[in-house]
Parts: sequence; structure tokens; C-alpha cells
Amino acid sequence: MSEKIKVSCLGCGGTNQIPEEAVGKTAVCGRCKTPLPVPGRVLEPTEDQLAVLIQKASLPVLIDFYSETCAPCRMMHPILESLAQRRAGNLTVVRVDTAAFPDLAGAFRIQAVPTFVVMRRGHEAGRTMGAMSETDLSLWAASIS
Repeated sequence: MSEKIKVSCLGCGGTNQIPEEAVGKTAVCGRCKTPLPVPGRVLEPTEDQLAVLIQKASLPVLIDFYSETCAPCRMMHPILESLAQRRAGNLTVVRVDTAAFPDLAGAFRIQAVPTFVVMRRGHEAGRTMGAMSETDLSLWAASIS
């Protein structure tokens, strides 16, 4: 019997389980039939999709607030991709460009980038700012997610 990986739907927030051998293939939510994101990838959702994940997803959501002009932010991208792959099925990792979504950054009181926020069912579980090593980010995310 194959392992299953949990993935949250961007349309309804429902938790779906995808067999490991089906990862990378097109899968749809069992509840709303929205195409599911590929587990283990860093997502760049719309504001509406992020709101669904934050409020309804059972998996914790790690949000990376970043700017394209920020060198430390760009340095964190491969670290976040690695974390997303390692924690697939346990954590959803998303990126939010503060220049593209200034109202969202304001709602989260983002004052510096990169800022990392973990949300669980509509509540902030933790926050940290600044570039860090892959080990430090992994340990921080594991301690609160």
C-alpha cells in the first residue's frame, strides 16, 4: 500500500490525500473539484486563495513575505523550496510579494522582509524576520507547526 501525502485545496481549504505515486499528476479536490497544488512546492496564491488556506486548511501555512528587490529574500527562496519538499504533507509553504500585495502585507503588519509567518486555522502560530540558515528555518518551523 502506498503512502499518501496531505495537500490543502486552494479553492475550499479541504484536506486531500494524494498517493505518493500520483504526485506531479493532475489531481482535483474531492470536495470542490478544484485542481490541487503539487505537494512539496512553494505556492504563490492569489489573495482569495491565501485567505482560504489561512482560514480553512488543516495543514499549517508558512507564509514568506518577500520583495523581488531584496537580496536576503532571494537567498531564502531555495531554502524555502527545500523546506516545502521535506515537509510536504505536513506544512504548506507560500510566498507573498509585498509589492504586488501591499494591502495583504499591511494586514499582517509586515515591516521588514523577509518575514515568515505560520498560520493555523486563522490564527498566527509564530513569526520571525530576516534571512537564516536552512537548519534554523527548519527548526523554527518544526517548533511551531
